[in-house]
Amino acid sequence: MPPATVFDRMCPSRGVLEHVTSRWGVLVLGALHERGYRFSELRRRVAGVSEKMLAQTLQTLERDGFVLREAHPVIPPRVDYSLTPLGREAAELVAALAHWSERRVPAVEAARAEYDGRDA
Repeated sequence: MPPATVFDRMCPSRGVLEHVTSRWGVLVLGALHERGYRFSELRRRVAGVSEKMLAQTLQTLERDGFVLREAHPVIPPRVDYSLTPLGREAAELVAALAHWSERRVPAVEAARAEYDGRDA
């Protein structure tokens, strides 16, 4: 029997792909690809993410081995987030996709306008 692929219903890679390519997963990985951040800095960098969603996303990415959470025993508490080697690998791929989407927005908007104009 051949190994499971992402196209198979029960393939574990689907869960990994879902976490990496989620709305906030892509942006968190992209931000951490630039440098490490404290929680509040990361929340400012990823505009629009709620505190709850950022915490959930970081926890998921940490569990999957993409993000390193480093708590410092100081007052006030300080927690830094950075990428693991596995996280850097994933972040490079999603950063490339994010940069591509930024460059290609005009082409997508033109395609949408053409599509929307067909039924008008």
